[in-house]
Amino acid sequence: METNELLKRVRKIEIKTKGLSRHIFAGEYHSAFKGRGMAFSEVREYQYGDDFRSVDWNVTARFNHPFIKVFEEERELTVMLLIDISGSGEFGTQSRLKAGLITEIAAVLSFSAIQNNDKVGVILFSDRIERFIPPKKGRQHILKIIRELIDCKPESRLTNLTIPLRYLVNAINKRSITFLITDFMDQSYEDALKIASRKHDLVALWIYDMRETELTGMGLMKLRDAETGEMAWVDTNSKSVRHAYKEIYMKKQEETMDILKKSGVDYATIASHEDYVKPLMRLFNKRAK
Repeated sequence: METNELLKRVRKIEIKTKGLSRHIFAGEYHSAFKGRGMAFSEVREYQYGDDFRSVDWNVTARFNHPFIKVFEEERELTVMLLIDISGSGEFGTQSRLKAGLITEIAAVLSFSAIQNNDKVGVILFSDRIERFIPPKKGRQHILKIIRELIDCKPESRLTNLTIPLRYLVNAINKRSITFLITDFMDQSYEDALKIASRKHDLVALWIYDMRETELTGMGLMKLRDAETGEMAWVDTNSKSVRHAYKEIYMKKQEETMDILKKSGVDYATIASHEDYVKPLMRLFNKRAK
C-alpha cells in the first residue's frame, strides 16, 4: 500500500476509535480490568485480624515471630492483543471484511488502555507468529500497531491458535490482560488456552460473518476456502445443503463456547455487520460486577 494511502487509513481509524475509547469505553474498561492485579509491596509484622493466608513463613521462621506479605493494587497493567490475520479475515458479505472489524476493535482497546496509562503489546499470527510488538505506552506506539494491522501481509493464510497462546506464555512474564481476537477457524487449541488463561487474564473476542452461520439460496455457487484455497461447487438452493451447513456451524459454535467456558475465559461474539460497541460494553459490564 502507498504510504499516503496508509497514513490516511490510519488517521481515519484513529479518529473513529479514539473518540469511542474516550467517550464510551474509558470508564467501563477501567472498571472491568483495573484492580485485578496485585503486586507484592512489603513484609511487616503480623497484627491482630490479619489473614493467616498472607503469612510469610520464611521470614516468620527466621525471626521466630509472625510476619505477613503485603500486596497493593497494580497501578499499571500490560494489555496484550493476540490478533488473527490469517486468510479467513478477508471474508465479509456485508459492509466490511472481518479483518477491518478486527483492526477497529484492536484500535479501540489500545486507545482505552493507554488512557489508563497501561502498556499495549501485540502478537499478530496465522499458523505462525507474523509480528511481535513488545508492550509500550503512547499514541505513536498505538499508531504503529494500527499501521501494522492495515499493512501486514501474512506469510501464511492458515490458522493455529496454539502458536500465539504458547508464545504469549513464554514471551510475557508479567500477568497481563490479553485479548484473543479471532474467528476461531481452528481446533485442538484447548490445552494451550487453559495454560495461557492460568497465567494471564484472557478474554476472547469471537469475530464472525453472518454468511458463516447460514447460506442464502442463490443457486449453484463456486465457493473458495479463504485459508486453504480449496474450491467447491455448492447448490445453495438445496434445503438439505443449507440445513447441513447451519448444523456444522452450530456444532462448531457449541464446541468453541464449551472450550472457552471450561478454560475460564470470558468472551464476546461480534458479527462483522453489527455495531461492535454493544457486545464490548456487555462484556466490560459483566466483568465489572
